Amino acid sequence: MFNVVLVEPEIPQNTGNIVRTCAATGCRLHLVKPLGFEVSDKYLKRAGLDYWQYADVVYWESLSDFMAANANGRLWFFTTKGRQRHCDANFKDGDFLIFGKETKGLPEELLKEHPDGCLRIPMLGDLRSLNLSNSVAIAVYEGLRQADFKNFNTQGQLHFLKW
Repeated sequence: MFNVVLVEPEIPQNTGNIVRTCAATGCRLHLVKPLGFEVSDKYLKRAGLDYWQYADVVYWESLSDFMAANANGRLWFFTTKGRQRHCDANFKDGDFLIFGKETKGLPEELLKEHPDGCLRIPMLGDLRSLNLSNSVAIAVYEGLRQADFKNFNTQGQLHFLKW
């Protein structure tokens, strides 16, 4: 469906949660090095539980390598500097949803090169940002909502106990 891109993620628990989100939604996860943790990190594995086997993960040596290989893709940059809301973008299958590191976000030079692709998830006041794994989930599920959750299980079933 979508390509989730984490540029130099620092916190293993966030990446583990994002692995789980990607596995549950069929998104490919791109991890751009350097990573702030080892992929075998116990916190990363714990947060991703047993979802790693269902995740499609691609590793990139650098942001420049990723950008060169995907320059023709539809790129969306999630940033507090974005001038348009994430829900105003028209997401399409195969889009790249790009997120920066937890402490600094995406490089401003990159954002300046792609001003029309910069998206902001609205927040109250002057708070710094949302948690990375929450931001990824918001973005992915907005895209899925726009696609009317095509091919997704959207109906649950309650099981009632008989006394």
